[in-house]
Amino acid sequence: MTERIVVVGGGVIGLCAAFALERRGCRVTVVTAGEPGEGASAVNAGWIVPSLSEPVPAPGLVRTSLRWMGRSDSPLYIQPRPNPELLRWLVAFWRHCNARAYAAGLAATAELNRRSFALYDELTAAGVRFEQHRTGVLFAYVSPAALEHDLRAMEPLRQFGMDVPSPVWGDDVRELEPALGDAITGGFWFSQERHIRPDTLTAGLVEHLTARGVEIRSRTRVTGFDRVNDRITNVRLERGRLEADAVLIAAGSWTPRVARLAGVRVPIQPGKGYCLDYAPPPFPVRHALYLHEARVAVTPLDGLTRLAGTMEFSGINDRIRPERVAAIARAGATGLRNWPTDLGTARAGSGMRPMTPDGLPVIGPLKGYRNLTVASGHAMLGVTLAPATGEAIAEVITTGRTPDILRPFDPGRF
Repeated sequence: MTERIVVVGGGVIGLCAAFALERRGCRVTVVTAGEPGEGASAVNAGWIVPSLSEPVPAPGLVRTSLRWMGRSDSPLYIQPRPNPELLRWLVAFWRHCNARAYAAGLAATAELNRRSFALYDELTAAGVRFEQHRTGVLFAYVSPAALEHDLRAMEPLRQFGMDVPSPVWGDDVRELEPALGDAITGGFWFSQERHIRPDTLTAGLVEHLTARGVEIRSRTRVTGFDRVNDRITNVRLERGRLEADAVLIAAGSWTPRVARLAGVRVPIQPGKGYCLDYAPPPFPVRHALYLHEARVAVTPLDGLTRLAGTMEFSGINDRIRPERVAAIARAGATGLRNWPTDLGTARAGSGMRPMTPDGLPVIGPLKGYRNLTVASGHAMLGVTLAPATGEAIAEVITTGRTPDILRPFDPGRF
């Protein structure tokens, strides 16, 4: 009998999981509270970057975050509010800002990332249509010391088959990328990395899935689950219910709310990111760029350039804080040539990144259930890890076995 799988969540993770499940012969229904590909899946930088496999908690970040967190225009902002769950999450996050946890998280994520490029090639070969660029990512620095520090920190990537580039200084870095401003003293170029236009990826997946019989229910909220012993039998919706042989929760920052309906706690906090789209761009940009000091990503796409970044912990909301998008615009003016200091005609957007306390996704079976799994908490690596996550969680769902590569991402570790 064909397995009936319900995927709760229509972002890039849920859609890639649906892709992998459908290829294994499952009958898949995707249920999403909004439209597929909304929010963080649409407004992110669109990078496919195995070289950025390090977890967000890192040695030294506690001091930096304490300096930033009270400024509403800083790369990290935590809105003051009485929220015990956020406080517990922050304490756990800061406890993971150590060398041992960082090294373990880097190794686990880099291993999961080994096949990211190959899996994206498989999407293309299967006929999924999306905009993709293969011009690498250029990391740009004002501070030479910060550049050299970050290059040393990337040396462990070599053991996972990734090349660590040499630094490029002064006018040589501007010859490589003429869009860089004079404040940039140097950089390094990961030439193998790629980027996509994220809304075309989710649209391409929806087109591909629906053509193959995957049902996608938009604007549909999950209200609960029917359970018999240790199995989910039905997913309850606002109107009706869906019979299921297995259920995957891949609802991004909304994952804790959905998991709570099954009596399970998943410690994810929403980390809001912002983007600014310049169409047409004020100055042509050749490569995806990372402006280190501002923590801002620059992504050149067909007809527009996107600046994306910042991390804001203010709960789930779609409010766009003008001081935060203004900070992104200033970063563009500092790091890029002939870039305006004001927003001008740029279009702002925001999305909620799902963040775990240790910086690693939660991928695998949920405790107490034989047929309920989760795939969420990918932070800034949702696009990068989506196909690998989809492939791995599809194996869990269809075989009942958890591959070794997923052990570090076990939801039961919390």
